[in-house]
Amino acid sequence: MAQNLTAGSLSAATRDRASSRIRAVLGPTNTGKTHLAIERLCAHTSGAIGFPLRLLAREVYDRVCAIKGANRVALITGEERIEPKDARWLLCTAEAMPVVQDNLAFVAIDEAQLSADRERGHVFTDRLLHARGREETMILGSSTLEPMVKALIPGVEVETRPRFSTLRHSGAKKLSRVPPRSAIVAFSAEQVYATAEMLRRFRGGAAVVMGALSPQTRNAQVELYQSGEVDYLVATDAVGMGLNLDVEHVAFAGLSKFDGVRQRRLTTAEMAQIAGRAGRHQKDGTFGTLAGSHSAIEFTDEEVYAIEEHRFPPLTKLYWREPEPRFDSLGTLITDLEAPPYEPELAPAPEAIDLAVLKLLADDAHIADSVRTAGMVRRFWDVCRLPDFRSQGPETHSRFVARLWQDLRHGELGADYMAQQIAQLDVTSGDIDTLQGRIAAIRSWAYIAQRPDWVLARDEMAARARAVEARLSDALHGKLTERFINRRTAVLMRKLGTDAGLLSVRLEDEEVLVEGEHIGSLRGFAFQIDPQARLSDRKLLLAAAERHLPGLLERRAEEVIASIRDKSAPLELEHGTITLDGACIARLAKGRAPLSPQFQAERVLDMVPAPARKELLAAVEEWLEHKLQPLEPLRRIAEASRSTEAGPELRALLIQLVDAGGMVARTGSGLERLEKDKRVRLSRLGVKVGSLDIFVPAMLRPEAMRLWHNLAPSDPRARADFVHGAMAPVIPAPKNHTPRGYRAVGKQLIRIDMAEKLLREAHQVRATLGRRSFVLDSAVGISMGLTAPSYERLLRFAGFQPSNPRRLPAEAFGPPAPVRWRWRPARQPAPGEHPVAPPLHSAFAALSDLVR
Repeated sequence: MAQNLTAGSLSAATRDRASSRIRAVLGPTNTGKTHLAIERLCAHTSGAIGFPLRLLAREVYDRVCAIKGANRVALITGEERIEPKDARWLLCTAEAMPVVQDNLAFVAIDEAQLSADRERGHVFTDRLLHARGREETMILGSSTLEPMVKALIPGVEVETRPRFSTLRHSGAKKLSRVPPRSAIVAFSAEQVYATAEMLRRFRGGAAVVMGALSPQTRNAQVELYQSGEVDYLVATDAVGMGLNLDVEHVAFAGLSKFDGVRQRRLTTAEMAQIAGRAGRHQKDGTFGTLAGSHSAIEFTDEEVYAIEEHRFPPLTKLYWREPEPRFDSLGTLITDLEAPPYEPELAPAPEAIDLAVLKLLADDAHIADSVRTAGMVRRFWDVCRLPDFRSQGPETHSRFVARLWQDLRHGELGADYMAQQIAQLDVTSGDIDTLQGRIAAIRSWAYIAQRPDWVLARDEMAARARAVEARLSDALHGKLTERFINRRTAVLMRKLGTDAGLLSVRLEDEEVLVEGEHIGSLRGFAFQIDPQARLSDRKLLLAAAERHLPGLLERRAEEVIASIRDKSAPLELEHGTITLDGACIARLAKGRAPLSPQFQAERVLDMVPAPARKELLAAVEEWLEHKLQPLEPLRRIAEASRSTEAGPELRALLIQLVDAGGMVARTGSGLERLEKDKRVRLSRLGVKVGSLDIFVPAMLRPEAMRLWHNLAPSDPRARADFVHGAMAPVIPAPKNHTPRGYRAVGKQLIRIDMAEKLLREAHQVRATLGRRSFVLDSAVGISMGLTAPSYERLLRFAGFQPSNPRRLPAEAFGPPAPVRWRWRPARQPAPGEHPVAPPLHSAFAALSDLVR
């Protein structure tokens, strides 16, 4: 009967083991209990330690491997088993710890006070009562466990160890006032995320530790903190056990939590377990609360006294559940698991999730019918004990267990099925919650793969599951780091307080990096802070950059000077400004003439050291001189306008050309007053006299037009926004202005040199035919894109007048007669009068009417 194995009838072998020394090493946190257990383990020929957490078991496993060798040390947890053939020292979780009397020389159980935990207490109580070493047994835990140990284990040696460092209450602090090397403890994922986000903004970020994270992710986050990359750790109460951290202060974001049944205030022992993370070895620590929360939280005087003096109410009951129930039937199994203990120090364990799942599925007739024999009952109970890594509760977890049982009832899971289930979770994309869900799921399959009789190709499937968990953990660590750590601010907060000049500042392309972190960019010679940097960061960024910026700017100046000399400088002239990589470094101010602008350096060059700045400005002026070479024809005209030999009439015309960018209308230009020799001089200067305009052909090139636009931005006709490549011969007429270099002909604009070409052809036809009226071919104009009405208007501007053709008789058929033209020199307008073409009926319009 199972009752023979209860605590009420503990055998003499359990109570009276005189040959085995049983020590209870009790005390608060930071007393070296775990370190002592590791020393004792390594001093024996064999042994095992049961830990409350997988990550703690893994940490100690690595330490023991370094002492004894990996081929002689085993790691046994629910999700991972490393069992060398010659293993003699075992590091386990409490649930996976083998309870075999006298097989090992040394046995220890860590954090034994968890025997009072609602969910796992019965497991720790069983290990406390039954796990024994052949030569030595060690029980580690809080001093609150002392009465229970003495009552349940006769002859136990109780050793109380003092804390190495003191723990003091420091009151409430705002989050912005929490000192570096602190842990902030919250009691919900939402509160953890919110606190970590605030620390990212104001202090560069924080590592995040929660029970829902995989051990690998937790270790990676802890390493961020331990290495000093961040100065803050935000965690749930999972930080209170098994993590050895260099924490100087613990701040509580709350003092209550949901324990699975109700929302309640933490006990003083729980508070002390968490606060005890502050101060390690001989270094003192402090604890307190966060001020400024929605509801004021603060420790009571009694709680502060209890935590500081390590005085807590002793445990009066430990949770117990039958460790070896009968498997005759599901009913018998449930009865034994719910059987009460017979020792007054023990209390029935609250219904854990494995028992809740068992009872739910036992009520399912279809499942109950499949569990008949004792072997099937034992196997079914093992399946029900699958941990709820997803933390979804009995109802949801039972459905997963039911599906798993449908496969396991017939034997082992196939390798293909396991590989498919594992592969479905091998997806590293998604947000933090999604990755956490996948890690919880893969931990379930890792647990399943570790069972010796559940999976074919167990070792291969377990390795695959661990590999997927590792990849998901890396991805989750990356997401947490990306979301909650601003490396730039963290670096500056950590190092800038001593001396900004000690920071490593370097330039990569345009990025300014401080200690390898991007803080801004150098566009041209202007330092621009990263726009994502908060206002609170700007002073830090500027302080770090200003110390090193002159040296960076001097090197940049040397690079620009070298590029100017080899004709590869990234300089541009736009809208009267000289830009380097899109950043303005100088401006062209108005001078005595448009072709003589004043060169003014921008203030961004003030930080360049004086010698380099002087050489840079000289190089930029040299570049500008070369850049303005397309305006050289206009410069020659400007020089000629200052010569006394030109005469007043020619000088007046040349000044007009210079001021107008090399093109003026012939009407009103004063050309008719020039003598023949002056016209020859004008021609030698590269000026072309056309029928309608006087212009410099070289100034009609796009580059020259763009340069003139930069030198005369206030001239409305100097707009060059239409000049992107070559200047088109004909363009649509804008509504508000006529761009420089074009003449309006109705709804179109024609470039003045193209207009002159068409008019010259018309005059050649007139001169060749020598007739009073003649026919002009509009094919060349049409090939340019000129419409018939625009071509007609151009001719009329130049003095050509059309004559309407006669209509064909009603009975006659054939093409219409062509339009005939006559040339009549335009009347010279009076001073101030603008030439206006007479309103003539369009011959082309008439021809269109005839065709219709």
